[in-house]
Amino acid sequence: MTTGAPPIAGPGDLHLHSNHSDGTQAPAEVVRQAHAHGLRTVALTDHDRTSGWDEAGDEAVALGMTFIPGMELSAKHEWRSVHVLGYLFDPADAALLAETTRIRDDRIGRAERIVRNISRDYDLTWEDVIGQTAGDATIGRPHIADALIARGIVIDRGEAFDGILHPRTGYYEPHYAPDPLTAVRLITDAGGVAIIAHPATAGRDRMMPLPFIERLIDAGLAGFEIEHRENTEQGKRMLRDIAARHELIVTGSSDYHGAGKPNIPGENSTGADMLARLVARGTGSSPRYPG
Repeated sequence: MTTGAPPIAGPGDLHLHSNHSDGTQAPAEVVRQAHAHGLRTVALTDHDRTSGWDEAGDEAVALGMTFIPGMELSAKHEWRSVHVLGYLFDPADAALLAETTRIRDDRIGRAERIVRNISRDYDLTWEDVIGQTAGDATIGRPHIADALIARGIVIDRGEAFDGILHPRTGYYEPHYAPDPLTAVRLITDAGGVAIIAHPATAGRDRMMPLPFIERLIDAGLAGFEIEHRENTEQGKRMLRDIAARHELIVTGSSDYHGAGKPNIPGENSTGADMLARLVARGTGSSPRYPG
């Protein structure tokens, strides 16, 4: 769907969140922030939903930017939370829609269970959390964190996630997510481009085993988000080697969430060459270009 498309302008930030998931700003404001930081190509990648595409795309075009439609699809490998960034897929694909609906529905029930657990020890209600959620955004732990902040129980999201919302505290509840192989196949089958987000983090969510990564590549994985503040230097070196061997796409992104995280648009970015490769590969939907 991108035949004859104009060249893609860099730098690009391919990992931005709005208040349609766990960011704190509307899609248009996210795009304005990216533009103010010198970016000329952006992707909105809210968790498991595409509802912010129109607003973000309209604002990008108005500012003379290129908009790449995207999403961050939740997945799980063993104990690891794995996020698969999908770009340029068909948002009406039935199989992908069914999976994202299942994920979002389970997140709501999970959030209610977490709040019920926390309320045994802290003055927190479900209504407090609802008050921190914009529109029909899927409620998740960031919204619970914001409710804890509003109640004065914690200072910021960092304290909430390091403390009350950390799995070790006993308030945590698991949620449904498909395995990464399924996630990659769903995105690819919908005409999209699948990129593993921040795949080399430290600690519990450390990098997936190399043999499993090879299986993901065989299943259609297009590349890795290597330049990201949470990736370890050792992990980035390993991923660059894998990407070079398989001629994969390599991206860099901020993972911007507005006031929800300290990340700044464009703190890591993707160059024009990789942007062009990504756009050439996607067939499920098209970028929106200025002019």
